[in-house]
Amino acid sequence: MGGAAVDREVDERGGDEKHGHRGEEDWKTLGNYPRGTRRNNTSGEVSLTLTCKGSQVVPMPVAMAGVSSGGGGRVLDCRSFWKAGASEAPAAPTHDLQVALETGDFDRARVHPKFLHTNATSHKWAFGAIAELLDNAVDEISNGATFIKVDKIINLKDNSPMLLFQDDGGGMDPEGVRRCMSLGFSTKKSKTTIGQYGNGFKTSTMRLGADAIVFTRAIRGSNVTLSIGLLSYTFLRRTMKDDIVVPMLDFKIQDGEVVPLVYGSQGDWDSSLKIILDWSPFCSKEELLQQFQDVGSHGTKVAVYNLWMNDDGLLELDFEDDDEDILLRDQGSASGGITKGQKEIVQQHISHRLRFSLRAYTSILYLKKFDNFQIILRGKPVEHICITDELKFKKVVTYKPQVTHDSQVVSVRVDVGFAKEAPILGIFGMNVYHKNRLIMPFWKVLQEGSSRGRSVVGVLEANFIEPAHDKQDFERTPLFLRLETKLRQIIVDFWKEKCHLIGYQPTDPHLRSQYKATLKDSGGSASQVHHKTSSVRMTGGFSSNLLPETYDDVAAVGLPNNGSHLQSSGQAQENNMDSEGLDEDLVEIGSSGVFDPNFTEKLSEENIALFSRREELQQRDTQLKQTIEDLEHELEETKRKCSQLAAELKVRKNQQHLPYR
Repeated sequence: MGGAAVDREVDERGGDEKHGHRGEEDWKTLGNYPRGTRRNNTSGEVSLTLTCKGSQVVPMPVAMAGVSSGGGGRVLDCRSFWKAGASEAPAAPTHDLQVALETGDFDRARVHPKFLHTNATSHKWAFGAIAELLDNAVDEISNGATFIKVDKIINLKDNSPMLLFQDDGGGMDPEGVRRCMSLGFSTKKSKTTIGQYGNGFKTSTMRLGADAIVFTRAIRGSNVTLSIGLLSYTFLRRTMKDDIVVPMLDFKIQDGEVVPLVYGSQGDWDSSLKIILDWSPFCSKEELLQQFQDVGSHGTKVAVYNLWMNDDGLLELDFEDDDEDILLRDQGSASGGITKGQKEIVQQHISHRLRFSLRAYTSILYLKKFDNFQIILRGKPVEHICITDELKFKKVVTYKPQVTHDSQVVSVRVDVGFAKEAPILGIFGMNVYHKNRLIMPFWKVLQEGSSRGRSVVGVLEANFIEPAHDKQDFERTPLFLRLETKLRQIIVDFWKEKCHLIGYQPTDPHLRSQYKATLKDSGGSASQVHHKTSSVRMTGGFSSNLLPETYDDVAAVGLPNNGSHLQSSGQAQENNMDSEGLDEDLVEIGSSGVFDPNFTEKLSEENIALFSRREELQQRDTQLKQTIEDLEHELEETKRKCSQLAAELKVRKNQQHLPYR
């Protein structure tokens, strides 16, 4: 989006479309100006429509302005997102249909406004929609973007909250903003850009609210342009449109003044202005132009308003509980944990908080930390969290998927380890990124309910598979299914090798016997068991924690693990194929999953004590801050009294005609 949240996305189809030749396809989407964006009577208004090959494109009649510019009628009857699509609007009057028939306006296929809602249902999760808008700003880093702001602002027409996205990217010129407002156009085909389908802005904004208005400023050569676009589901439904109409306004800087940039007639431009003023949060052209004051020399601002509500009539996004965050309602209930202390650990962990805290989610949204780019959430920068830094007893595994027979060999690094809170925290799963963007957080490749894999967390970047359109999952291809099988095996192998380090009995018979002997000699001291079994691993000829292990789709060739010898390539491949077909519950583990209760109790007590100590320190900190405030207040009061006494003394001296010293 020239930054904030908009895909400046264009179709890269070749051919001579600009000269009227439609190529070999019978149907094309119109909406990318000037090669295909059909502006009504060459005005600033864009209609997202389809046309048949050989048919004459008939301009869409100027959009009706709806009711008067007052506050009434500016919201939908249904404000719940999942019910809004089923809400029926009155049909267009018969007279309007007759006029459309007489003018030939039916000589094309139409995109009904309800498609905006249907299209947005690809986002099951509101934070997934917000992430799409963040991705567009991240893609603008190459154009100079240094930040993306996400904040709450107020709609002055009805005092309702709006969701703001603003960046300092390259911005969009009039052509670019029309492409952004069109469906399915994208030039994002590089190996680094995240967006690629040309649909993110439409689906994400319509998932968060019924309406969105875009302000963008761009510099192209010596030309400085300002553009405004309104994508309003409320307007389209309230005015009974049977086609998606997007009013647009353009301005240019000429001799230091902002002047309208009119492509068609002034009447068409004025009509678009009236629609925007009637259906946006702004009441005048001057108010619209004021929105560019903090944009800078280039950048984009998007305001999403008429935000969706839940079934209880409350906003889906919660702005009130935390002034530095945006929360999802009804998503914060924690499960797991037996004691109060354990539940508190679960509630504080990123794997739980990312489900309802936008700050937590965005802190792990990108794998690598940006050098000169910040996500600023409600005025405070989001602190990047690297999940691999939060692991202990880490191990690096290399996975080489067989993408295609003739493709270049792909090597994927998989970092795996125990969560720092292990074994108290039972969370586990793989965090899978694609092009630096988190797609699947804490993906449970193992079934829950088994001790195997407990507290094991992994991180990898899988650029060799394609994400789904909502970027919250991957396409279920055979390549993805093979990845799932491999990750399952990696976790099982890691667990068998290192579970004794967090208090479980070792799975290796040799380690298990030494574990029991050490436990007997030490009298059950878990800390000594931990130390001695670790020493055994370091000195007993087993593979080091730092040595990578390679899994290959073509042939399994690995380093010795837990004292085992290298397998021949044929035998390794056979065993590898057999292990892929096994469900994790069918793997024989015997008594290897038995947990040492003494170790658990000790860690539980230590964690509870630490949390209690933290609460005490927090209370002490609050008391000290209050004491400081009281002392500062007392100091100010004393200074005030001293000033009064000095003034009184001066007056008395003057009255007695004594010299003032």
